[in-house]
Amino acid sequence: MKSIPKKKIIEALKDQQNIFGDYLFEEKLPKPQAHYEEIPEVIEVVREPVDKTANLFEPTEDWQSAKSLDELNLLIKDCTKCVLHKNRNNFVFGSGNPNAEVMVIGEGPGAEEDKQGLPFVGRAGQLLTDILKAIKFERDEVYIANIVKCRPPENRTPLPEEMETCIPYLKKQISLIQPKMILCLGLTAAKGLLRKKESLTALRGKFFDYEGIKVMVTFHPAALLRNPNWKKDCWEDVKKFRKMYDEIVK
Repeated sequence: MKSIPKKKIIEALKDQQNIFGDYLFEEKLPKPQAHYEEIPEVIEVVREPVDKTANLFEPTEDWQSAKSLDELNLLIKDCTKCVLHKNRNNFVFGSGNPNAEVMVIGEGPGAEEDKQGLPFVGRAGQLLTDILKAIKFERDEVYIANIVKCRPPENRTPLPEEMETCIPYLKKQISLIQPKMILCLGLTAAKGLLRKKESLTALRGKFFDYEGIKVMVTFHPAALLRNPNWKKDCWEDVKKFRKMYDEIVK
């Protein structure tokens, strides 16, 4: 029997984690045994990521005052705040219409994106272009960005501290573009932007609010390439997205 390549096993586990969340990957502590004495109630504390942008007393940086996407890119493209900058070829800022009514947000750059300095230009990018066309959006009329702007090694999921460092840049992009709707591709994008803890199964196909902007979560195109059977569910999601868009802009 042929052995399964380690890379395929890792990709399969990552897809399972995206769909079912961290439940299958977390070690559960045993429940305390009953004693004749009353056992105090155990309160589970969920540790939310610290939102560094919420500190009113944090010093203002130049990029926070940027008036355009070009100015913002110029001010942050040489960022060295997290370890991801050490191996990058290009800082992948984002691309598309600066006045877009729709933003698409993914996880992070892959190998081809790192080479070209543009988001979603590999096989997953072509599939994203096809998905957008299917719901009557041209790629150049939306704006595409990622949670992190430098490629994680071996395309691994960005670490929490890497996401926390980079997300303020994404939020500044959103504030400059002011889209009417956002489509999050994959669980990492949903966790980063919406601060959600649920699994992708629980989140996808529903609408959420980000500062008054309608947000939907669906599958990442890379996951669809590995698991084509999920394309039908993704198609149902993006049809809902288009319907909501038509209702908002009419």
